[in-house]
Amino acid sequence: MKAQPGETAEALRNKSVGLVFERPSTRTRVSFEVAIASTGAHPVSLSSADLQLGRGETIEDTGRMLSRYVDGVVLRTFEQERLELLAGAATIPVINALSDFEHPCQCLADLLTLLEIKGELAGRTLTYLGDGNNVTHSLLLGGAKMGMHLRVATPPGFEPIPQIVQRATEIAEGTGGSVRLTSDPKEAVAGADVLYTDVWASVGQEAEAIERALVFPAFALDRAKVDLARPDVTVLHPLPAHRGQEITDEVIDGPHSAVWDQAENRLHTQKALLLWLLGGA
Repeated sequence: MKAQPGETAEALRNKSVGLVFERPSTRTRVSFEVAIASTGAHPVSLSSADLQLGRGETIEDTGRMLSRYVDGVVLRTFEQERLELLAGAATIPVINALSDFEHPCQCLADLLTLLEIKGELAGRTLTYLGDGNNVTHSLLLGGAKMGMHLRVATPPGFEPIPQIVQRATEIAEGTGGSVRLTSDPKEAVAGADVLYTDVWASVGQEAEAIERALVFPAFALDRAKVDLARPDVTVLHPLPAHRGQEITDEVIDGPHSAVWDQAENRLHTQKALLLWLLGGA
């Protein structure tokens, strides 16, 4: 259940949360700043330019230093190793607000959105179309934990990493879910309860954008694919969307789209995460 306005206003009073952003952000930055403030805590927004990281201070020393000032850290970075090094050196909770490996906060919002729309998630089929990226990895792990059937359709060579697929498969075996990879997008969307897509080239992959634009068009989420899914299919996209590439205007603005509820739920799930980690729940 979502908290009512003002219900958590004093839950984390007198606490501070550092927001360290090493890559661009709109939804993550705004939703975390609002979530932190609405629980009574104080957000301290930082970029690499604001920190000594840009002048050679190690990520481990940054973690040790921030642990003396704030009660938690939200890190949005590139390499997963940087996240793990900071978390290993810090003595306070560290939240992965996105790395090249995973995007777990996005997955929490995805699952809440589907829970609101579908009710029970176990047994539901979620099809992901596009690049096997960090969003895909978190969906595989999170969906498997909920007992969902995950289908991931990518062009050959763009599959999610094998370690994630193996771990998600192991989790699904214990929850009644399943994991299936394919290079056939039409097969993947047939009868699906949820259709999900993301940008074809993430931040840091701009040099590959032209090449990817030649490889991925068959995996675009368009009306034809929506029509192959269940009549009550739900469409998701983590945003920002490249309209006319991975998803058409007709679909993202259409009756099956829950993209804006999905974006709003970043706020609610991150507020819950902060309350759980920082002792206000």
